[in-house]
Amino acid sequence: RMEGFGCYALPTGTEYRGWLWDGMFHGKGELGLPKGGGFRALWDRGVPAQGKYTFADGLEYEKEKWHYCDGYDRRFYTEICSGFKPPGIPQLTNLDPPQIIPKGCYDCGDGFYNPKTRVVVDYKRKFLRNADDAEHEWILGTCRKAWDITEDKPK
Repeated sequence: RMEGFGCYALPTGTEYRGWLWDGMFHGKGELGLPKGGGFRALWDRGVPAQGKYTFADGLEYEKEKWHYCDGYDRRFYTEICSGFKPPGIPQLTNLDPPQIIPKGCYDCGDGFYNPKTRVVVDYKRKFLRNADDAEHEWILGTCRKAWDITEDKPK
């Protein structure tokens, strides 16, 4: 069994770097996620005893003092860190400037959605998933559309 300090790559692209004992995460270690961010923890026989999750943009999750998007403060994380833009210049996403949405598609947060094919691809155009009926309706009702920006709504 694996023991000592090491690196373990999971089939999902997640990677563990840290201490192992009897084939389990044990001691200080971090799970790095493929798109950034991760979970740094003190592990006890494969179970995190204490730890902290960090999102890809650097935002750290704090269970007890979580103030981001809590219903009272709806600012994006970049607005919290850097302040607001001047009046009249909207910030539509946490990423500024936002991704350019392909014609006829929607920005659904983790990629682009094409309602004709019902496929979600990531921002590098790699397949993520097929949208079910509930996700399809949610995206159409709430997400930014390419024609919101270009003014020309596709037919």
